[in-house]
Amino acid sequence: MKRAILALADGAVFEGASFGAEGEATGEAVFNTSMTGYQEILTDPSYVGQMVCMTYPEQGNYGVNRADEESARPHATGFIVRHFAGEPSSFRAERSLDAYLKAHGIVGIHGVDTRRLTRHLRTAGAQMAVISTSGSAAALVDRARSLPGMEGQDLASRISTKSAYAWTERGADAWEAEGRRPVEAARFHVVAYDWGLKRAMLRLLAEAGCRVTVVPSATTAAEALALAPDGVFLTNGPGDPAAVVGAQAAVAGLLGRVPVFGICLGHQILALAVGARTFKLKFGHRGANQPVQELATGKVDITCQNHGFAVDDRELGRRARVTHRNLNDGTVEGIEVLDAPAFSVQYHPEASPGPHDARQLFGRFVRMMERR
Repeated sequence: MKRAILALADGAVFEGASFGAEGEATGEAVFNTSMTGYQEILTDPSYVGQMVCMTYPEQGNYGVNRADEESARPHATGFIVRHFAGEPSSFRAERSLDAYLKAHGIVGIHGVDTRRLTRHLRTAGAQMAVISTSGSAAALVDRARSLPGMEGQDLASRISTKSAYAWTERGADAWEAEGRRPVEAARFHVVAYDWGLKRAMLRLLAEAGCRVTVVPSATTAAEALALAPDGVFLTNGPGDPAAVVGAQAAVAGLLGRVPVFGICLGHQILALAVGARTFKLKFGHRGANQPVQELATGKVDITCQNHGFAVDDRELGRRARVTHRNLNDGTVEGIEVLDAPAFSVQYHPEASPGPHDARQLFGRFVRMMERR
């Protein structure tokens, strides 16, 4: 195995061996606490500009397949693991994780003490980093220090679809025998803003009886309303929510005109549209085991999350209220607009990967459209 180095901007260096593609990868080093779901994580567009460290030590043991992809290709810039399985063992496997990373040019490093790295990122914070199969550690640290951070970056517009398209494929889970059924007699038309969406979200909307039109990030409120939607869906995505060009104005123009449901980046942009602010978390929430409490009922869901920014509830004002909080650190996990039919959550109710505790939120959105 060829030697590889992971160098962080604060000077920390981790040595390991190369797998996947050889070369150099740059991005913000973050960690994910999910035990499974590495392919869904790699193909989640919210990871644009980031290198993911998996805290669970064994990765690649069940291989990869086309059905589990959340987008057309991996978006994480690098992959950091303790150990990967060279020979996967699963009837669903089409190829190995190593072969998949090579095919898509994703640089990986294994043999890293991922427990030490996770503790370091938890203490020092997520930061820019470099993985390389060549060069000195000192030079790579300098390279990491020269990289721009995530704050102020509009990554969502960069990866959004360039033109609108229709989505009609339903089936909540990719592995189900009928997981690719078309929508039959859709009751509602939903316009979905693509800020880095995951396919599972669209499938669950279709499963709930919706015909979905996906539109580019730059779509104005007037353009979205011209499509005559029964509701508007705000998707997840990467980067700084406050930097997404035109997003706040578009959502502000939709409020009160049509029901709105937002997830992750969509949640943050909805909050910005009603006057709140967002801020960058020290190391973010990434994993499939985050406890979230619904304040009205006390009910706790175990949720899937992937975000590095959060909503500052001190700036919500009178237009919205907090509905959910993270039980680990108390950050805002959901809001409801008081003067318009609109709500959002910071976590991922579609899971993929993760528990299905919160999937009922798609039903809540449908009921909101029914009342309208």
